[in-house]
Amino acid sequence: MIIRPATEQDIPAITAIFNEAVANSNAIWTEKQDSDAERLAWMTARQALGYPVLVAVEGATVLGYGTFGDFRAFPGYRYSVEQSVYVHADHRGRGLGRIIVDELIAVATALGKHVMIAGIDGGNPASLRLHAQAGFVEVARMPEVGRKFGRWLDLVFMQRLLDAPGAARAD
Repeated sequence: MIIRPATEQDIPAITAIFNEAVANSNAIWTEKQDSDAERLAWMTARQALGYPVLVAVEGATVLGYGTFGDFRAFPGYRYSVEQSVYVHADHRGRGLGRIIVDELIAVATALGKHVMIAGIDGGNPASLRLHAQAGFVEVARMPEVGRKFGRWLDLVFMQRLLDAPGAARAD
């Protein structure tokens, strides 16, 4: 298994992973599935901003993907990014999420970012545990701020301070 930058050829697999998470989990707070064209536009926009979209692959099979982007649009947040990681349903529980998170941390650190944030459904103990094991700490829990599948959802924010040598504490 290797982690590499995603390409246009990976879009059908990325779309399938995204849509499975939309249909069967609270990992993504929408009920609208994306087309390949929508996922390609998303990836192209993310990469145009200099942010990674990484895939974990075994041979030609995409097992999962991860990315990060701006936490908020205002300049004061420029050293903080929010990450997302999704693993194909057939490959969960093998440690792939952690491998992808660790690679995202390395890339964010190299880009001079200071904080990585994860917004996680409070009812997803596997993701909460994954992030805690990767050094994230819970910093906020917001009850019933989302809704999906006819239920109110709690949002948990976790963050990890990065060892980014280029990240300035004040400008």
